[in-house]
Amino acid sequence: MITATVRYKLPPHIDHAACRAHFHKIAPGFRAAKGLVSKHFIWSESGWAGGVYQWESIEDAKAFYGGPWRDGIVERYGMEPQIEFYEVFAITDNAHATVELFGEPVLLKA
Repeated sequence: MITATVRYKLPPHIDHAACRAHFHKIAPGFRAAKGLVSKHFIWSESGWAGGVYQWESIEDAKAFYGGPWRDGIVERYGMEPQIEFYEVFAITDNAHATVELFGEPVLLKA
């Protein structure tokens, strides 16, 4: 499993309420993203926003972040998104009372 963090600086005209409204509008569309397990839409008082994504594979993540998605980020926010990929070794999910352990490296395969 892969976690990706995506960040971009919000332009001054996009405040907390506008960012939240936009995220609420686009959130359902991510259900169709191939290999996406979950996405947390994030905002910070520092003026940065983005997402924390869980992906089934590095290939799915990298395929998603190219093309139209990236173009939309640059158009809306005026900058290239900062994207970082992490290999997930384990997940503790207290909401479901589960612990999941991962053994095989996935980033080395990309």
